[in-house]
Amino acid sequence: MITVWGLKNCDTCKKARTWLEGKGASFAFKDVRADGLTADRISEWLAAVGADTLINRRGTTWRGLPAEVQAAAEDDDSAIALMQANPALIKRPIFEMADGSVIVGFAKAQQDAVEAGL
Repeated sequence: MITVWGLKNCDTCKKARTWLEGKGASFAFKDVRADGLTADRISEWLAAVGADTLINRRGTTWRGLPAEVQAAAEDDDSAIALMQANPALIKRPIFEMADGSVIVGFAKAQQDAVEAGL
């Protein structure tokens, strides 16, 4: 079973869920705001994909942060705290695959990787 993390109102997350349904995939959707995130889960994602992949530095939430807060995100502990406080900073969707791998995003390459794991 795949777990998909994202925001329920995010267009990309909606597309990902519709795409998975069309593939007949068994998955659970979790909202990073409503369902909450533990520091351990974010730490696992960071270990799997790194901060450059996990933190959405192009979004309005990131651009709205003071420069000193952005700079602190280079440290894993600070990045985890920042993402817990601001879940919209996390790129989405995040696919937790049955084999334990983590795939972030919904571009063609990520779709191919998810499909290979179905």
